[in-house]
Amino acid sequence: MSRKILIADDEPNIVAAIEFLLKQRGHEVHVAGDGAEALRIVERVVPDLVLLDVMMPQASGYEVCQSIRKRPEWRQMKIIMLSAKGRDAEVMKGLATGAGTWTRGVSSTQRLARASAWDEPMLPASALLDP
Repeated sequence: MSRKILIADDEPNIVAAIEFLLKQRGHEVHVAGDGAEALRIVERVVPDLVLLDVMMPQASGYEVCQSIRKRPEWRQMKIIMLSAKGRDAEVMKGLATGAGTWTRGVSSTQRLARASAWDEPMLPASALLDP
């Protein structure tokens, strides 16, 4: 089943890798290079899934996530936060803003592609926290 997926990231190499994998699976992929553009695309397209980088120009991933969660009609939208860092404090902040889960770095692109197809669940962000 094809899904509408938004990749919001300002790193072209990361976007290209994820976009390639998602399109291979037949998904409709939209790309935003900053937080403000991400919100415009969410408004226009209403994606099933948002892959959201934490550090972006215009508005951070946290701010975009909060804006999405404020709208009742978007509260069920699946959001996965992307970050190369992924320290415990950042993961907790992402969860607090309404992200469903978190993944660290580009090495997770295969996992993201599978999760976006809904054929393999992502680990909850709490499972990524150090004990």
